[in-house]
Formats: sequence, C-alpha cells, structure tokens
Amino acid sequence: MKFQVLGPVEIETPDGAQVSPRALKVRSLLAYLCAHHGETVSSGRLIEALWSGTPPQTASTALHVYVSKLRKHLQGLDLDAASLITTQPPGYRLRLVGCELDVCEFDRLLAKGREFSESGDRAKASETLDRAISLWRGPALEDLRGIPAFESLGRRLDERRSFAREQRFELELELGNHKALVGEIYSLLDDRSTWENIYGYLMVALYRSGRTAEALATYGRVRRNLVEDHGIEPAPRLQRLQHAILTHDPSLDDCGADRLVGVVVA
Repeated sequence: MKFQVLGPVEIETPDGAQVSPRALKVRSLLAYLCAHHGETVSSGRLIEALWSGTPPQTASTALHVYVSKLRKHLQGLDLDAASLITTQPPGYRLRLVGCELDVCEFDRLLAKGREFSESGDRAKASETLDRAISLWRGPALEDLRGIPAFESLGRRLDERRSFAREQRFELELELGNHKALVGEIYSLLDDRSTWENIYGYLMVALYRSGRTAEALATYGRVRRNLVEDHGIEPAPRLQRLQHAILTHDPSLDDCGADRLVGVVVA
C-alpha cells in the first residue's frame, strides 16, 4: 500500500486502485501526518491545521473522532491501523509499517542521485533524479491547497521538486543534452514566469543549440516579467549569463560544462 502526497492526497493499492478517504477532515488528517511522518505531531498542531486557526470549542473531541475514522478506514484496507497511527503524547504519529510513502521514495532517490553525482556518474545521477521527479502527480497536496496550512506545507514540498529539477538540468547540460532539454524547460515556464535559474538553463541550452537570438530573447522575457511584476532587474548571475552569450564566452561551450555552474547560478 502506498501513501501519496506528491500531488492529490491518495492511498494506492498494489493493483493501482485509489482508496483515499473522501471526507475532507479525515483526508487532511492523513495528509498532515504523512507530511510529518516519523515525528509526533501534537494535537494542537493538528487542530491548528485542520481548522485554519479558528477551531470550534469541540475541536479536541472532534480530532479524536477523525483519528478514529481514519484508523477505521485503514483497517478496512486490511492495514494494521493501530501500528500505523499511534497515540503518543502530546499527539499522534504515523509509522510506515508495511506501507510506502512517495515523499520518502523521493528523498531516497534524491540522496542516491547526489551519490552518483559526487562519484562522477552524471548520467546515472540525472536518470535517478528524473525517477524522483516522476513521482510527482501535480503540486504537492494539490486537493488541499485551499486550506492555509496545506498551502504552506505544499509550497515547501514543491520547492524540493524545483531543487531536483535544477540539479537535473545542470547535469543534462554537462552531459551535452541541451537540445532535448529545450522543450522540457519550455513546458515549465508558463507557471514560473520569474524562476530565474530555469531561464538561465534554458538560455544556455538554446545557445548551445545554435539559437543565440532565442537565448537572448529568453533573457528579455524574464527581465520583462521581473520588472513588470516586481519592479526589479534580474539577478547579477543572469545578467552575467546574458553578457556571456553576447560575447560568445567559451565557458558556455560543451567543453566548458564544469564552468557553467559559476556562470548560471553563482
């Protein structure tokens, strides 16, 4: 059985069926415990998250009821609910007994990718990061993002995917896979109009693909977004990258991949 929070909150059976509880409060409780797996979450924190800071007077009793309903739901899936969700003062704890959690698998693959990268196997590192990123089915906790606590929590999880993507883009550029990278990065830009690093990777990929004018136009696009939306200029690192493209700096060539990091993200 797999618990999933990297996208809509779900419980997935081995045959692929989605069997997450439908009741909002019960699903929210499951999501919060999954996001804090392995730690004891106090009743106060759970109440704060589930009722967005304005709990009813009966919130403590209601929380016990929701925990009971969640355990009953898990028992209906032939899981050992008492072992999965334990009562530990001052609250509750999720223990992954005989189950998987997608965010744990993501972290494991991220660490494995780092090991491959540090050992010099960039292809394996990139492949491993791609597997980690593929675990995401949308924004983290997507179906609960209308609740303030889960919006904040989801954004923190999403930042980890963004980090993994940047690491993989860097590896792919170092491997010389710039042409394949262009389309992939373009597909991410609409919802990330001011993500400077990703524009930087796209500029390098375009330049190496012989599309210098498009690379410079990409800089113009992100600069326009930053100025119009926030009244600021691009960061110095992106300005340096634009200058490197204009002057055909050798550090942008395939053979200069190890120096690329200093140009794009330094």
